[in-house]
Amino acid sequence: MFRGIDEVDWASMEHAYGSAADVPELLRRLASPLPQDRETALDGMYGAVHHQGDVYDSTLASVPFLFALAGQTGLPDRGGIVELLTSIGGSDDGEPLGDAFGDGEDGDRDGDRAEGGQNAEDPGDDNHAMARAAVRAGAAVFLGLVTDADPEVRRAAPSALVRFHDEPPHVLALLSERLRDEQEGGVRLALVESLGLLARLHGGSTAPAVDCLVTLCDAPHDPGLRLAALGQLASCAPDRLPADLVPTVVALLHTRSQRIRPSTEPVRTSTDTLIGSLRRMRPADEEGAQLLRTLHKALGDRTTDRIALLKGQLSSRNTADRCNAVWMSAGLFRDWRAAYEEPVALIGEQLGSDEERLRCAAVSVLEFLFTLAAPAADRLADLVESGTDSRRRGTATLYRPLKALARCGDARAVPALAEVLRHPAVPNETGDAIGHLGPAAAPLAPLLRERLAEVPLDSPDTYDRAVPLLRGLGTLRYAAAVPEVLRLLHGTPRDLRLRDALVKALARTLGAFGPRAREAVPALRELLTAENAVAAADALRSVEGDAEAVLPVLLGALAPEGDQRSRRAAAEVLGRMGAAAAPALAGLRHLADSAGVWERTAAACALWEIAGDPEPVLPVFREAWRHNPYTRGTIAACLVRMGVAGAPVHDLVRTELASPRRHRARSGGHGSHDVLDDELLLRDCRTTLGTT
Repeated sequence: MFRGIDEVDWASMEHAYGSAADVPELLRRLASPLPQDRETALDGMYGAVHHQGDVYDSTLASVPFLFALAGQTGLPDRGGIVELLTSIGGSDDGEPLGDAFGDGEDGDRDGDRAEGGQNAEDPGDDNHAMARAAVRAGAAVFLGLVTDADPEVRRAAPSALVRFHDEPPHVLALLSERLRDEQEGGVRLALVESLGLLARLHGGSTAPAVDCLVTLCDAPHDPGLRLAALGQLASCAPDRLPADLVPTVVALLHTRSQRIRPSTEPVRTSTDTLIGSLRRMRPADEEGAQLLRTLHKALGDRTTDRIALLKGQLSSRNTADRCNAVWMSAGLFRDWRAAYEEPVALIGEQLGSDEERLRCAAVSVLEFLFTLAAPAADRLADLVESGTDSRRRGTATLYRPLKALARCGDARAVPALAEVLRHPAVPNETGDAIGHLGPAAAPLAPLLRERLAEVPLDSPDTYDRAVPLLRGLGTLRYAAAVPEVLRLLHGTPRDLRLRDALVKALARTLGAFGPRAREAVPALRELLTAENAVAAADALRSVEGDAEAVLPVLLGALAPEGDQRSRRAAAEVLGRMGAAAAPALAGLRHLADSAGVWERTAAACALWEIAGDPEPVLPVFREAWRHNPYTRGTIAACLVRMGVAGAPVHDLVRTELASPRRHRARSGGHGSHDVLDDELLLRDCRTTLGTT
């Protein structure tokens, strides 16, 4: 297996963490008789040699030895090695290489992230191409692995064979033969998935693969296999799906649940590795989760069918089916726009389950829905009022059902938040939760003030304890707390941990208090020459309204030599000043032509607020809207204020409202506020067009 490994100059190669001199040891440990060694070595290969899908020279040099390991009959855990080879070989066809534990629809990236820059070309493209060629060159090995004695190997081999073997008809014949002879259920499902992959990759040349899938959708095949075939058919030939798809799937799901048996998978090791963690995170019915995930993803924007399917899943007597349905709903809610009242209410019903895994899944989904979680609010309130919360375990984080209840704006969260505020250490999410309650949270203001008065001035956790309280007080505009805010501003030592960030938070809170915080004016004036000058200027503008005092600071922050965040922040403050900021127009026009999309957007908004001239503003909005989806909320809010003056870009707004997909759905990953921000964007788009 390792012939020639010591002749490779590994020390001259690199992986994600520097020298690749340790790669030979990782490869050898993949063949260790000890399961813990093999798992740790595989984790090391993913963590360094193939870090986040990257391909290094050491990755390429490893491929021959990985093939030798994969072909070593009797060696345990070779299925993981085949999967590693498949990942290294990559895909230039848009097919995902696996999302076993994700709840999103895909990982495509067509926009920059929140502070985005340009999407750079991957400097490792040549290495990726060489990796694909190397795995294709060795793909004959996979032919023998589809009949290997190890079911894990037989499960991993079909996908690799489809992706990298050069003779699709031969691969199709082999897969069809294996489907007739294979007895192990998990391997049969992998074969069905590979038939779908073959049909997607090779189109008309493998039409018999689609015919085979259609046959597998019917009796007498077992329910799991039929569900797998339906999922693959939905992705490669949706026109061949049965007309009664949803009732068929729900019936098959219920039948499968009645027949399901405990897993026969061998007990895995519990090493502290990424691989080990992922294995422990797998759902109770991993096979069922994968079957339904495949179908949901293939159905895409067919939200009516997907909602009906979720309702069927959530009505199952089987807890694992309902738990899978909750997790499936997360990708749907995050990525697609639709009316979700019914499935959200059904997810709320799961909060009364005796199964902790199901309750936790339901809370996790409701937590990121904000106002869309309202149909489940009664169940959330029952759970919160039951008292079975984190107060028994300390208050490092806010009790998640309470956070979900507060985020949907339900006043029943207020008594529980008051109880949280009676503890010395307040969870960081508390201020954000209060912000979603609006005036209903007013009774919490005195408690916030009391806790702020108790925050030590010179402790390592001063910042952590103060910030959630400051956010809450600023949201409620509770100016009675000005003395407590000034106590921290004047009393914290200069070498305090995160002091600059704390000072910025203090200034923002004083600014939120407005003219009622006039006693803070001297302190804010002193800050105009400090690190947080822009935040201090914004606060002073709000408290005192003296444009002449803050304009020099803001004009200085607009200078090209300043940092991007300060320029953007200064532009936003100048916009809030309106016509009083006219001396900044020249600097803002220059900023609107700058390289940073967020700076351009902020400058354009400010130009409108100050001068009311749409001509220099709308071209910036159009370019930013298209280039970076994260800017759309800011732009739409400004378009609301512009009224008819924004009409030349209303085509963007109409297109947004017509899109079934959330505006950040394809930006890569998910943020905790993505659904809320999309709902706010839709609200502002409707207001802009007068369709609310």
